[in-house]
Amino acid sequence: MRMSPKNNRKRQWDNYTIGSINKGITINTNTVATIKEGCRLIPLQRQNYDNQQDNSTNTRKLHIALYSHDTMGLGHKRRNLLIAQTLAKSSLQASILLITGMGEASTFDIPPGIDYLSLPALRKQVDGKYQSRRIELPLQDIIALRSQTIRAALAAFKPDVFIVDNVPRGAVGELNSALEYLKSREQTHCVLGLRDVLDAPAIVSREWQRAANEEAICKYYDAVWVYGDPTVYDPVQEYNFSPEVAEKVRYTGYFDQRQRLQFNQSRTDELLASLELPPGRLALCLVGGGQDGAYLAEAFVNAILPPNTNGIIVTGPFMPQQVRQQLHQKAQMCPRLRVLDVAEPTQLLHYADCVVAMGGYNTTCELLSFGKRSLIVPRVKPRTEQLIRAQRLYELGLTDLLHPNDVNPQAIAAWLAQHQQPQPKQSVDLNGLERLPYLLSELVTQSSEAQSRAS
Repeated sequence: MRMSPKNNRKRQWDNYTIGSINKGITINTNTVATIKEGCRLIPLQRQNYDNQQDNSTNTRKLHIALYSHDTMGLGHKRRNLLIAQTLAKSSLQASILLITGMGEASTFDIPPGIDYLSLPALRKQVDGKYQSRRIELPLQDIIALRSQTIRAALAAFKPDVFIVDNVPRGAVGELNSALEYLKSREQTHCVLGLRDVLDAPAIVSREWQRAANEEAICKYYDAVWVYGDPTVYDPVQEYNFSPEVAEKVRYTGYFDQRQRLQFNQSRTDELLASLELPPGRLALCLVGGGQDGAYLAEAFVNAILPPNTNGIIVTGPFMPQQVRQQLHQKAQMCPRLRVLDVAEPTQLLHYADCVVAMGGYNTTCELLSFGKRSLIVPRVKPRTEQLIRAQRLYELGLTDLLHPNDVNPQAIAAWLAQHQQPQPKQSVDLNGLERLPYLLSELVTQSSEAQSRAS
């Protein structure tokens, strides 16, 4: 299956159809931007939140808890960590607890003011079903264990704001008890954070109806933050959210992943020097957490690199050990190829000339943030989220696209061999991280004002 945009803009190399070459992107970093409130755009004055949270009058710092179920890949955890780092650095000066389903959280740089609670791990299989990742427990037992742990943690931490990533009721409904507790407490503002694309509209409609997600949003949540640009993909329209849910939606914009550089303590220049690669261009291959990216890494490692080009594959922590060993063995036979088992690839992107990658939210934001010429090979199971996102970005001329069914070393080599071509510049809103402190402060301040009026 080969992809071509609606305007039939494509290039043919041998027998492989790959989308338009990315030239450059105009990044929208205006000092005064906008966010969407319902169907209205309202001005965002970025300094508004600086004085709205006066910590001098508080007996303790603002407490923020973030939850991610982390059943497949690194995406949810990396996104929540970046949110936590951004809020901790802001003038809100919050104390932040990350509740994560990924024990590998310890591999990330955790700055002061942030700590994490690691839950017993779940795994989402290709068929979309869940099971325990490590310990031998029936699904209902591990969900009960996670659910009770989450509620106990929130009861002890007493968050002022609870930010839930992507799943309104948590994995397999594990947040139901905690949400009921927070609602009865009446002192915690609950926010649902959604990525730009969830899945195909028909699937989202069916799953949300079965899980009663809209009812949960109306009952438990004060706001819904969409981490995207509605001009790229508008989930309110695509998924036909009810008016009650749509009224809670605020579009943050995509997250500028260059902000990760200030939080990462590693020295990429030293890492690259240690690889002892010869001079030349750098082609980077990213497969997310690596759980289902072996086919792409294997195609890249067997592709013929263009002259004067080095290649680096980042496997991710979940790639099977046997596959990882095979990649290392293959790379040892090529003086211009290296394989790294690191979980945080952002700094490498700064040095890359082109990137072959899967199409998760964080990776896509990284490609847009750094303005790299990129080929996205999206995951298509168990969700088509990555495919939908990649198709949309391809149609906008921002990235190239290759369906995973068409992946092989020859197709990768054909794309790597092409020279960068002029491309119309597009504008993508990457101000999401800058808006978060404002949105959070707005939420807390409005509630405080309402309570003052009531008293």
